[in-house]
Amino acid sequence: MTYVPARNTVFLSLALAFAEVRAVDDIFIGVNALDYSGYPDCRPEYLRAFEHLASLATRVGVQGRKFRVHAPLLYMSKAEIIKLGGALRADFSLTVSCYQADDLGRACGVCDACRLRSKGFSDAGVPDPTQYRPVD
Repeated sequence: MTYVPARNTVFLSLALAFAEVRAVDDIFIGVNALDYSGYPDCRPEYLRAFEHLASLATRVGVQGRKFRVHAPLLYMSKAEIIKLGGALRADFSLTVSCYQADDLGRACGVCDACRLRSKGFSDAGVPDPTQYRPVD
């Protein structure tokens, strides 16, 4: 499988449940609209629709509380995201973008997620710490 259907919907649903019981109004997610091809739950209109859903799906939403979904990476390029991560001292070697990583966490290097990640590091001028599987 090259992607997980409705992945962000699952993440947001869990975050919504957690937010309701913790009395939190703001939910954050790291989706990116610039490369959403095939990932419709990365679009801004989807995020607004989820906010509406939250007002219908939760007890406090029905009572008038408004949940807000924030996506600070929504319109950033992969290079901009990598530069921001670097400024925040994120350890990218602990992350994997690949949907087909092996049991050792090594990326395939050929799927869309791998190619977008690799290009982002290249465009940012930052060495890519991703561990890739050996080519057969």
